[in-house]
Amino acid sequence: MPKYMLIMRADDRAVEAYQDIPFEQVIEAMGRYNEEMMKAGVMLAGEGLSDASEGFVVDFDAEPPLITDGPYGETKELFNGFWILEVASKEEAAEWAKRCPLGPGSKLEVRRVTELDDFPQDNEWIQKEAGWREEQAQRAAGA
Repeated sequence: MPKYMLIMRADDRAVEAYQDIPFEQVIEAMGRYNEEMMKAGVMLAGEGLSDASEGFVVDFDAEPPLITDGPYGETKELFNGFWILEVASKEEAAEWAKRCPLGPGSKLEVRRVTELDDFPQDNEWIQKEAGWREEQAQRAAGA
């Protein structure tokens, strides 16, 4: 089954709106959404991110790459978290995305997660990647 990543993005309007909502209410709404996806067996992972002031950006337009600490000045949207779902189709991913308890100024970008089969199987690096993934699975099973 394909995997899809739901990428939560918010602009300044969304950030301001969330400041007016009690934090417990936000946690409850997201918790219910996560629980619904877990009970349906589609949620593989999901995480929120810390405030942009704790992060940094690496800009590859410069040589060497330039690191800028957050907050980043003018931002149109910030990436605030993600979910990875394993669902039967793009349409099912869209249905789950539409249920997310977000408001105006928020968006979910939904992208299919590529699989090793999407790449040329005779490529040396793809073969190494397959081996690394197998090693990780064995370590996880032994943990």
